[in-house]
Amino acid sequence: MAEATTDAPKPAEKPRLISEADVTKYKTAGDIVNDVMKKLIELCIEGAKIIDLCIEGDKFIEEGTGGVYNKAVKGVKMSKGLAFPTSISVNNTVSHFSPLASDPLSAQALAKGDVVKVHIGAHIDGFAAISAETIVVGASEQEPVTGRKADVIKAAWHAAEIAMRLVKVGNKNFMVTDAVAKTAAAWDCKPVEGMLSCQQSQNVIDGKKRIILNPNETQRRDTESIIFAEDEVYGIDILISSGDDGKARIEDSRTTIYQKDSSVTYQLKMKNSRAVFSEVQKKAGAFPFNVRALEDEKRARLGLQEAVQHGLIKPYEVVYTPANTFVAAFHFTIALVPAGPLLLTHPPVWYKPQLVKAEKELEDDELKGLLSKSLRESKKSKKKAKEAESNADDA
Repeated sequence: MAEATTDAPKPAEKPRLISEADVTKYKTAGDIVNDVMKKLIELCIEGAKIIDLCIEGDKFIEEGTGGVYNKAVKGVKMSKGLAFPTSISVNNTVSHFSPLASDPLSAQALAKGDVVKVHIGAHIDGFAAISAETIVVGASEQEPVTGRKADVIKAAWHAAEIAMRLVKVGNKNFMVTDAVAKTAAAWDCKPVEGMLSCQQSQNVIDGKKRIILNPNETQRRDTESIIFAEDEVYGIDILISSGDDGKARIEDSRTTIYQKDSSVTYQLKMKNSRAVFSEVQKKAGAFPFNVRALEDEKRARLGLQEAVQHGLIKPYEVVYTPANTFVAAFHFTIALVPAGPLLLTHPPVWYKPQLVKAEKELEDDELKGLLSKSLRESKKSKKKAKEAESNADDA
């Protein structure tokens, strides 16, 4: 009698850290961010007030996220909205500039030739897509950007493209740090010292795995060496300065963007501080917020003081590189899914080579080789690489 055959048990599938549904939420947030970026860039014209642009950007994000995922699940509405308040940082302002009407700098308007960093973010169910790009007010193909402005934008764009190709499973964070510095040097520029890119997950945009730019000795020693792994998501923030050393400092701008630090517990003593903290939790949850979003600005400022002092809330300070230098930024959100790296945000809306005419170009063959590769290898090229590997072993 013939023996009964049984099918060999299939190996158990490895559980995913992010589901396809999560990836769809990230990508939906990325689509909203791209639509808003297009609208904001159109509004970044000579004479436009920065405060108005910031208010409009936040409104556009809220409208965009308000139009999706509106069906309650088991009676619970999905949280969505701003993952990073709109900030418009000009020339040597590095980031996080989003003034309040009461601020001395609230009247600041864009001028022709300004190097403008537009930084926005949206989330769906806590899955955040954050993006930043750099434009120059009034530039066109007939009047392209030249000189140090062109150098710093070219350096930042190339550094972002190279970082995108190095954030892949098995690579280390310091590979990105070093490649960004090497790329910036091709245009005699420097990454802004100590700027961080972080791992993301649901309701977290500042995870423990990090990439640091242009670290000083202490920062390099204190930054843990990490290896990128499958199903991780990263927000990569590339900030490049035309200055000699990439150092930035706090000046006279008031901080307006803050974020609750979920790792800190402290019982606030003042009644007003507790009320403001409760409002922050309700309106922003785990994500950064602008004081503008709170009900009473004066009360909020006072209430935030105690929370910041005890680390419950952290400030996103406005920092500057020296006068007469320029900073360019590109920020993208990327997922390391099993099929390969997946860009969750869109490529820059404004940047194209015809608009930015620098005298220098990237000469390094290794970096140029990286740039020539697509973000995700095709199955054919993977197969060829494997064949070449096995042929080399047989030789």
